[in-house]
Amino acid sequence: MTDRLPCHITVAAVIEREGRFLFVEETDAGRRVLNQPAGHLDAGEDLIAAVIREVREETCLEFVPEAVLGCDLLQVASGAVILRVAFCGPVTPVQSPAPRDPAIHALHWLAPEQAEGEWPLRSLLVMRSIRRYQDGLRLPLAAVGDLVRAPGA
Repeated sequence: MTDRLPCHITVAAVIEREGRFLFVEETDAGRRVLNQPAGHLDAGEDLIAAVIREVREETCLEFVPEAVLGCDLLQVASGAVILRVAFCGPVTPVQSPAPRDPAIHALHWLAPEQAEGEWPLRSLLVMRSIRRYQDGLRLPLAAVGDLVRAPGA
């Protein structure tokens, strides 16, 4: 039997407007980096609810997931893996926004080459999700399913 790795589940939103993509500027390991609006799945959430919540918290925008761009495994230095599921769709202003997550320093609408050439990225998965979007990959939202509770859970 093999050892089981700790796994963290995250979601990310690829949001494009007129050839520019929405990035959040945040701090990771002491340096400012760009990422998509993204974050961890909370207890009791399904993946779609999680990505809607994360976009709202980090950008004060309402995200409407239209498709899934796929998922990736990222192995981090601790040996754990992060399962990251990326979605795409548009955003609209939130009617009564709560304060933006204080971990987000700024929002940027950038062309991919600007982001990749002028900023450090949170991980390789940031551009991988954008490339999938640009390549036209779209999976139906039903591909990620819903949260199903086992009997007694």
